[in-house]
Amino acid sequence: MTLAQQFEAAFGAAPALIARAPGRVNLIGEHTDYNDGFVLPAAISVETRIAAAPRSDGRIRVLACDFGGAIAEWKLEAPYAADPAHPWADYVRGMTAAMIQRGHALAGADIAMTGNVPKGAGLSSSASLMVGIGTVLAALAGLSIAPADIARMAQAGECDHVGMRCGIMDQLASAAGVASHALMIDCRTLDVRPVAMPEDVQILIVHSGVARGLVEGHYNERRAQCEAAAAAIGVSALRDADMAMLNGAGLDPLTLSRARHVVTENARVLAAAEALAAGDLRATGELMAASHASMRDDFQITVPAVDALAAELQALIGPEGGARMTGGGFGGAVVALCRADRTDAVLGALTYRKPDGTAPLVLRETACAGAGLVMR
Repeated sequence: MTLAQQFEAAFGAAPALIARAPGRVNLIGEHTDYNDGFVLPAAISVETRIAAAPRSDGRIRVLACDFGGAIAEWKLEAPYAADPAHPWADYVRGMTAAMIQRGHALAGADIAMTGNVPKGAGLSSSASLMVGIGTVLAALAGLSIAPADIARMAQAGECDHVGMRCGIMDQLASAAGVASHALMIDCRTLDVRPVAMPEDVQILIVHSGVARGLVEGHYNERRAQCEAAAAAIGVSALRDADMAMLNGAGLDPLTLSRARHVVTENARVLAAAEALAAGDLRATGELMAASHASMRDDFQITVPAVDALAAELQALIGPEGGARMTGGGFGGAVVALCRADRTDAVLGALTYRKPDGTAPLVLRETACAGAGLVMR
């Protein structure tokens, strides 16, 4: 059944609205967002779709089409509380709580949601869901909320309620994506500058088969290490540091390596945005390779399977393009940029297999538009 049909079967009437919110792939700039730095993501075609209709009793009912048709329900004014029986609903609860905390008067709603963003791949399935929820609830309530503000609330919902101390990149890329463009985002000012993708370049995303678990893993630990480095240097965030400051601060070797990744990664993002805009795939590929090495050696967030996949893709693509891990780390996917006329040959020659011995999931992507309504 379609999403609208599943909604009607569950709630007895057709939805009033359907919204979409894309996932995103980060071309370069990992763990720089929560350090007030720079990132270069693109919204992609995999997405979450949200169907909704208003309720008059101030309640939220959510149908998870991808979780066996499970339904969670709560009152909008109730304090946020995690739902162990329906952990997927925590993201919806977190988004509604963040919107209410910012003074938005929401109506109750029946909601059905489905998506095809691969889970655990580093493609922002959670941000896509929360941005989609924010988009559809704002529309139901007749609110006009800027994409950057939807993104801020989605970030707050995930940080303050779900427990993932994420930056703003994922949510802003999903909310404000521009078709055929990457987004050069200043994570301090939230300034977004579209960067045109060369027409003959294909985005490849290959999932390593190693699922990520960022809340349970080391993501929050890395953030704390970066904050400790900034405090020791005397800056508000590592965005304001340079290598001379790091080398002169007397940091312990581990903290120094974490901070060095962020400082050098910010420089790589700025350079990659210029190279991509100029169609210089050779320079872009070199920067992607350096980014992966920094994540592996300084930030220590890659795993051997991801390292092997990135190395093989880079070798197959050659100098006109590049490959690197994308996402928060500890598993997930590799993103690659490749000349479109080389894509079939690269994928045909790829020998990488997931840990279970099967072929990896491969997405051929282009940069897509950000969240919005697809049906009123």
